[in-house]
Amino acid sequence: MNNERVYKMKISGVYPLYIQKALRKGRTKAEVDTVIEWLTGYDEQGLQSQINREVDFETFFAEAPQINPNASKITGVICGVRVEEIEDSLIQKIRWLDKLVDELAKGKPMEKVLRSMQPL
Repeated sequence: MNNERVYKMKISGVYPLYIQKALRKGRTKAEVDTVIEWLTGYDEQGLQSQINREVDFETFFAEAPQINPNASKITGVICGVRVEEIEDSLIQKIRWLDKLVDELAKGKPMEKVLRSMQPL
């Protein structure tokens, strides 16, 4: 499968869609930003800079300060595909982000979305 089209999607085009999805479900822009920053290691200014520069997903993730080590705990189905089974690492990161925003919009508590619950 050729994923080049997805790689070249601009974060500035997708970001407002993430915000809209969250807002429709009673969540906030700040919560979406928190999710993105948790996954990528960007701070608020770094995230805004990437959006303003209109970078594509490939660049966005290549320049990410650090993918959260708990990102591998993101599991489940997005677009009919289990995120933990995606072999293309960039597509997996994009789908992780999609999954986090989806969970946020579905009303999951932030600590669960961010995989910060300690095992019993």
